[in-house]
Amino acid sequence: MEPVEKEVLTAVQNPMLPLIFQVRSRKQETNDTFTLEIEPLDSKSEFKFLPGQFNMVYVFGVGEVPISISGDPSKKNRIMHTTRMVGIVTKAMGKLKKGDLLGIRGPFGSSWPVDKCSGCDIVIVAGGIGLAPLRPAIYYILSNRERYNRVILLYGARTPDDILYKNEIEKWRSRFDFEVYVTVDRGISGWKGNVGVVTTLIPRAPFEPENTVALVCGPEIMMRFTALELIKRGVKENNIFLSMERNMKCGIGLCGHCQFGPVFICKDGPVFSYNQVKDLIFKREI
Repeated sequence: MEPVEKEVLTAVQNPMLPLIFQVRSRKQETNDTFTLEIEPLDSKSEFKFLPGQFNMVYVFGVGEVPISISGDPSKKNRIMHTTRMVGIVTKAMGKLKKGDLLGIRGPFGSSWPVDKCSGCDIVIVAGGIGLAPLRPAIYYILSNRERYNRVILLYGARTPDDILYKNEIEKWRSRFDFEVYVTVDRGISGWKGNVGVVTTLIPRAPFEPENTVALVCGPEIMMRFTALELIKRGVKENNIFLSMERNMKCGIGLCGHCQFGPVFICKDGPVFSYNQVKDLIFKREI
């Protein structure tokens, strides 16, 4: 019998038609942040994505929101979304349980340039929930570790209680080929780590600036100052990449909600080189 060829689920087939997924598991990451692991309802289908891409996640009867994919890109049918409960849709997502259904449109957008950085030092700078869009890149890099020189994660959170993926960070720290530095804005009793914003880690991070590619995600103000610190350290502007998710509604550049100067975040991004957006991210009116 000939093997059944799996149908690959992508936005190319019909970008406005949600595909049905079901919740496989739910994990509470912090007080207000959780991770949903979902899979296609049709077990004969495959869903592929690149590190840095996002989905439009639809909760039936409630609405739709853009959320970065935060799982391992090598696990085709295990899609993870980590998000904070801040609005009507994400609060409804937070109430979903195993077996519940939701709609997925995607994957959409550009990706982290992880396949073009062979032989480079990789510096990953994450602020708060910005670690979630970067986690697929970390998975990819660690799965292909021999292709890169030094790999460094600089992660900043508001408090120790707001640190995402605590168990996974401890596993990453135990590796000899992955350097992980964590800092918090405000320490609490018992915290023995770094205190300060994540940019304070950049001057002492052990990387060679002239041969470094930086992947950055977090609040826009954090990304602005991170880019400036990296440039001050000697990293080339065209080797700094930022994820600029904001205000996305359709995912394919039709509605105009995410227009950012001459570009659309959903279609031209969300991952941009610093050179592409440096004249825009410092203008408050955009």
